[in-house]
Amino acid sequence: MVSTDQKTSDAFLLNELPGRWRDLCAAGPIRRDERQGVWQVVDHETSSAVLADPATYSSDLSSLAPTQEDFATFTQGNFVGMDPPEHRKLRALVSQAFTPRVVQGLEPRIAAVCDRLLNSVVDQDRFDLVETLAYPLPIIVIAELLGIPAEEHRTFQDWASVLFGGDQLGEAPDMADLERALAAIAPTVREMNSYMLDHIRGCRAAPGDDLTSRLIAAEVDGVRLTDQEMVGFVALLLVAGHITTTALLGNAVVTLDRHPEAAAALRKDPDLIPPAVEEVLRWLPPFPELGRRVTRPVVLDGHELAADSMVMVHLGAANRDPARFERPDVFLADRRPNPHLTFGHGIHFCFGAPLARLEARIALNMMNERFRNLAIPSYDDIVLQNPAVLIGVRHLPVEVGRP
Repeated sequence: MVSTDQKTSDAFLLNELPGRWRDLCAAGPIRRDERQGVWQVVDHETSSAVLADPATYSSDLSSLAPTQEDFATFTQGNFVGMDPPEHRKLRALVSQAFTPRVVQGLEPRIAAVCDRLLNSVVDQDRFDLVETLAYPLPIIVIAELLGIPAEEHRTFQDWASVLFGGDQLGEAPDMADLERALAAIAPTVREMNSYMLDHIRGCRAAPGDDLTSRLIAAEVDGVRLTDQEMVGFVALLLVAGHITTTALLGNAVVTLDRHPEAAAALRKDPDLIPPAVEEVLRWLPPFPELGRRVTRPVVLDGHELAADSMVMVHLGAANRDPARFERPDVFLADRRPNPHLTFGHGIHFCFGAPLARLEARIALNMMNERFRNLAIPSYDDIVLQNPAVLIGVRHLPVEVGRP
């Protein structure tokens, strides 16, 4: 097993990544990575074109990835890995229940959860921001949204930790690494699958006002979600609604600590928080690459790509394309416009983006209201996530001053 708890060093990875991604752009819009056997697309225009063409660049990677029975069952409702028409059907059904109005209606509850979590460290000047706020906040919100009893929220946190920890992967995983990872998380997948099926059946018997009950009732052209498809969507919601917010909040605190002028501007003017969130997303995308499978022989920027070859759309590099962004190597908290690709593009634009943005905005604003200042006392104490899985921090000790 490869340990992914990475202590930071003088060459702090989250500071190095923007430069690495910028250098990728210099090699041209598309390049062949012979070590991993994939094509990398790194400019904004070509990345957008690939993501907008699911007929040529498929999101269904099942034929290229290792298989694991439990995981395959668990992903039936995960429309991120589907192409039309299956993707269209699943997304339309889920969209009936998980509407923008539902997300906006969560704002008071998100604020209440933030308040309660920050109250737990009201007498502390130092605490771990991930453990205190960034990790539990989105898990609690999702669990409540689904109608999961409060006493079982911790179970969701434990599942998420196993599913997205990347503890079996090195920084450049090969197929054998992926197979080991799937085998390692299979027991957790089985446990979650069984739990959610029981929860869905309970909601069928006694519907409530939770998202699970609304998913059961959703119908398009006489078609409804199956129980297993709903379980798959819950898995997707865990990714889109949990890990993205956790990484975004941690990356925001690290980035603003490295850019004190921007942090001061946000304290002075809370209206700058939404564009600052977008700039953090551009600067450090939690998932910097998206994989696509070539469905037919195609010529892309003069390169011949064979059918079933793998294309990695590098969002981190595309977000630094000087043809699309003015001063791309400068963090501008008030950057407008900011057409970053962190949440994807086209039919697979991230379903959880509105929720992640809302949670980040509320949490950052509340921290600014609560603390006169917030700083990272030692970068040597930060523990990073495995960058092969996620760009973010696992532990983030901070020091705060109170009014």
